[in-house]
Amino acid sequence: FNFADVLAMAGRDEHDSLDRISEGLKPGDAINIQFTSGTTGAPKGATLTHNNIVNNGNFVTSAIRLTVDDCLCIPVPLYHCFGMSMGTIGCVTKGATMVFPGEGFDAGATLKAVAGEHCTGLYGVPTMFVGLLDHPDFDTFDLTSLRTGIMAGSPCPIEVMKKVVSLMHMAEVTIAYGMTETSPVSFQSSVDDPLEKRVSTVGRVHPHVEVKAIDADGATVAVGAPGELCTRGYSVMKGYWDDEEKTREAIDPDGWMHTGDLATIDAEGYCNIVGRVKDMVIRGGENVYPREVEEFLYRHPKVREVQVFGIPDPKYGEELCAWIVLKPGQIATEQEIKAFCAGQIAHYKIPRHIRFRTELPMTVTGKPQKFLMREAMVNELGLVTPKTA
Repeated sequence: FNFADVLAMAGRDEHDSLDRISEGLKPGDAINIQFTSGTTGAPKGATLTHNNIVNNGNFVTSAIRLTVDDCLCIPVPLYHCFGMSMGTIGCVTKGATMVFPGEGFDAGATLKAVAGEHCTGLYGVPTMFVGLLDHPDFDTFDLTSLRTGIMAGSPCPIEVMKKVVSLMHMAEVTIAYGMTETSPVSFQSSVDDPLEKRVSTVGRVHPHVEVKAIDADGATVAVGAPGELCTRGYSVMKGYWDDEEKTREAIDPDGWMHTGDLATIDAEGYCNIVGRVKDMVIRGGENVYPREVEEFLYRHPKVREVQVFGIPDPKYGEELCAWIVLKPGQIATEQEIKAFCAGQIAHYKIPRHIRFRTELPMTVTGKPQKFLMREAMVNELGLVTPKTA
């Protein structure tokens, strides 16, 4: 439907009713309870305002230079910030055309929609782009109309990003980082950032947002040092719906939203997400960031998807484990993967346990659920999980 067609479905009474409601709205009113993805357990309801989501949608689409002449393909869910704030509301702020390939993500339908509607932009999480690139009929679709888009939702493998630029013609694709609780985007790369910056960072801070990285004591870390990323500004949610305790845990008295993500921010302001605070593995006193190991393993020509996480170990406290999904038709062994790592990454970063899977446990929005992988390995190996206070 075109927007005018939708408006024409209503009569005068409906339009009058809508006008009356609109007149009573305030920018700070809660308009949406957006549930988090549940990567670590039970989802929480982030309460977002008009001010939160309209402004964020505007800034996100400004970063990819969306205009009234653009046509954006939106295969990401509408019940998620990616489809709702960044997709529909982002397009409304620019008057851009929205294309929805289907009710749920389907690689073939998405490729068909992009080619058939001559879309200039495309949104997706990394696993969606992997699915598009691996589609058996990929080469038959004309994707030359594509210019830009956003890859977000979970860490974006460098190799996947390079293929999206070269094979899907998305020379101006950007990386965005954020969380449901911040409406969602707080960092985004620019369409004219060097490719090296677009494949190795999540860009620079969004307009009207403050960020900092802190250590365990709450002090701001040095430039380039890893710390927990915190965000403050218009984009921070009102709180978790009906859960004051969780809200206080997430937003401190000074208004900083504690993301739980470990990040570095360089001298130019580019941010790199190095992992989750809870995901960091301490093996024999050495800090290991799983994402660093994942990025290395993605270089293996047989690896399609990989997730690295820590499991209990009586000698080292924690050991690394990798779950790998191979590319179609490929066969690999644990020894082959370890040999690929030997001499290339530090010995303590080489996963001790490697398992091959046909798929990885993900949320419906394509984010890995490492807690389920960890539980499965603990059960498989008969490990005892350390008691927590």
